[in-house]
Amino acid sequence: MSLDHEIDPQPVVQTERFDLRPLRKSDGGLIEMHAGDPRVAKMTSSIPHPLPPGTTEALIQRSLAPVRDEDIWAIDGTKAQGPEVMGLISLERMDRNQSEVGYWVAPAFWNTGLASEAVEALVNANPLSNETMFASVFQDNPASARVLTNCGFEYIGDAEVFCVARNATVPTWTYIKKLRG
Repeated sequence: MSLDHEIDPQPVVQTERFDLRPLRKSDGGLIEMHAGDPRVAKMTSSIPHPLPPGTTEALIQRSLAPVRDEDIWAIDGTKAQGPEVMGLISLERMDRNQSEVGYWVAPAFWNTGLASEAVEALVNANPLSNETMFASVFQDNPASARVLTNCGFEYIGDAEVFCVARNATVPTWTYIKKLRG
């Protein structure tokens, strides 16, 4: 979806364990370290591996642009003495008041409930006032599928998407969460 007007600033979404906050230029090093991990890149459609120079800076720049089609939040654990970036979560705007949720968590935080808490916090905050959110996960990542079902997303079918890090088309499971309407 292409937007031709400025977007309101992203809100901070607070939880007891972390804050979801807009990206900062200073996040570059941690994002690059985590996104550069092949275990992370190979579970996303868009992160290349190896990570080319300038990729992280471009991501941060896009996220800070006044005209954008995706809002990206850092999962910032500093309030609980954690790192500033434990992962990222995003909402990509779609037509008809819908968004697609995307997320990744650094391997050090896998199997800690962090991804489920982040998705739940973002869904509950519903910062774009969406009627519907979608998400998809690779079929070889059942833990990510559990994140979505734990947050009330319902399975709606199979699809496939090209994974840059794998240089291959990967089967996915697609999920929906109706928020109102």
